[in-house]
Amino acid sequence: TTYERAPDNSYPLGKCYSRDDNPTVLAAETALAQLEHGEKALLFASGMAAATAVFQALGPGEHVIIPRVMYWALRSWVLDFAAQWNLEVSVVAMDGKDGAFDVSAAVRPNTKLIWVESPANPTWGVTDIAAMAEIAEEIGAVLAVDSTAATPALSQPITLGAHVVMHSATKYLNGHSDVVGGALVASSSFAETPIWARIAKHRRAAGATLGPFDAWLIQRGMRTLFLRVARQSESALAIARHFQHHPRIHVLYPGLPSFEGHELAAAQMPGGFGGMMSLRVRPAARPGDEEGVAAVPPLDAGPEGAMALAAAVKVFTRATSLGGVESLIEHRASIEGANSPVPQDLLRLSVGIEDCRDLIEDLSQAALLATGVEGWAGPTPERG
Repeated sequence: TTYERAPDNSYPLGKCYSRDDNPTVLAAETALAQLEHGEKALLFASGMAAATAVFQALGPGEHVIIPRVMYWALRSWVLDFAAQWNLEVSVVAMDGKDGAFDVSAAVRPNTKLIWVESPANPTWGVTDIAAMAEIAEEIGAVLAVDSTAATPALSQPITLGAHVVMHSATKYLNGHSDVVGGALVASSSFAETPIWARIAKHRRAAGATLGPFDAWLIQRGMRTLFLRVARQSESALAIARHFQHHPRIHVLYPGLPSFEGHELAAAQMPGGFGGMMSLRVRPAARPGDEEGVAAVPPLDAGPEGAMALAAAVKVFTRATSLGGVESLIEHRASIEGANSPVPQDLLRLSVGIEDCRDLIEDLSQAALLATGVEGWAGPTPERG
């Protein structure tokens, strides 16, 4: 944890104390910065520690713009912290064709940060990062992008103009569900700014650093990142295609041409569309229900069908988190609580690396029990 001083009381290695000067942590940070085409990276004790450090580097009275759909725990924290810190917060729908217009309309003279999450958890809307970068550049604000779901295997926001990229390293970077961590990666220009210095100082002073063994686990995970994400993306797309015409299930996945942000996702995520998707589920039909109505937004069918489907899976695991090698499913609204904007009929799926046909068969048998739709089958890849 410490380094020996020379007889003249200096530190020959340039390192003083392992909280901020650990070579194993530095190796993982260097690798991640290279993956993201950034200049510097900082690992944190969790994704929340990384994300909140950006907001805590701002001053009282400054204004931030955050997306309407984003990781719920961070959204809740920002709104609570803002009241205590005298931050002004605007919540804007950033995805969709009007995203840039809505963000521009929300800009104030004291706007200092635009926070983007793309794809956005748990409905996976895609935000035009390059357009947000233009707005940030024009007003002199920082553009931060939560790219946890995209990963550097699929998208590098810094190449699109972002100043800083955030990851919950617990998820895809680690990929094995055996460590909790977070990360920030700075562009070459942002790495020299006072706000980045404040972020680094906050991490050091608050003790929000990551331990060396956890950093080693994340570095181990990054070695297989591209292999894992490619498999997960391929399987998620196959699942989405299988269920996209189901009469009582509505699929939310950027890889489908019918998804509103599909074209933007294809341009912004050249590596693929990711392993995250959601299903909105209508329960089995009752007498008097309209025949063959799918659970299409903005209609919310309630939790009955979604909960029934989740209860019936055998290969998927009912659990929170995402990005690991195992496939997970959860009823997101019940996790987020009473004030969640997530539809009650939505299930979030984190697709793992299991055989895609096993995952489709598992969801199909669960969907039959939950929706009562018999004799229906979507396309299924051949077992290879």
